[in-house]
Amino acid sequence: MRLENKVALVTGGVQGIGRGIALRFAAEGADIALNVRKDDARSADLRSRIEALGRRCLVLPFDVAQVGASASAIVHAWETLGRVDILVNNAGIEKHASFLDVSEADFDAVQAVNVKGAFFVAQAFARRCRDAALGGRIINISSVHEELPFPNFTPYCVSKGGMKMMMRNLAIELAPLGITVNNVAPGAIETPINTSLMQDAAQLGALMGNIPLKRLGTPDDVAAVAVFLASSDADYITGTTTVVDGGLLWNYAEQ
Repeated sequence: MRLENKVALVTGGVQGIGRGIALRFAAEGADIALNVRKDDARSADLRSRIEALGRRCLVLPFDVAQVGASASAIVHAWETLGRVDILVNNAGIEKHASFLDVSEADFDAVQAVNVKGAFFVAQAFARRCRDAALGGRIINISSVHEELPFPNFTPYCVSKGGMKMMMRNLAIELAPLGITVNNVAPGAIETPINTSLMQDAAQLGALMGNIPLKRLGTPDDVAAVAVFLASSDADYITGTTTVVDGGLLWNYAEQ
């Protein structure tokens, strides 16, 4: 098991990619601090699945956009589980609207979760690592849209582009502390956020035409890369983005 005796905090962990990462990390030996917006039946089910794998699971209901709540949650996770070795910044939202129709409230909401939230959770994590003289891993779940335009989702693309540059800066600033920082950029993944896409045959067919591997990705495809980046196999990797998209990004760009 590649993450045995490690502790990982996964934000936005109750469904989709976050859920897949939490389960995969637990299967690889990590205890899990699971951030959710609210502790409900979904988080209870995931906690029981993680515990069935023989790992501890601490559910942390907090909004990553609230800086004080994030900092308190990091402290609580550290005190309850003994340490936190790995941070997975997975929480994210998107809002569909043409550029001309984007409201200030929607723009701010996307940046508050996707950029501000990731920034300050990472800051709280890095401060605890520094104070404990321990290294660590920060893994941001970004998107192919840190590179690829996505019309009618401009605030989302802005946030993912910002996450890319945040990752590059933090990789340099946090290296002296023994903390590596990397992004994972999924393409089209079978998650609840893509339910309408998967039910629209015409739209799905058009998308498949841009994916050389001719399938949607799964949360486990993304989780496998996150496990690698969290493990000792990736000790010398920092400041980079790993794309998990079946070839979509470069095939789309070429067309």
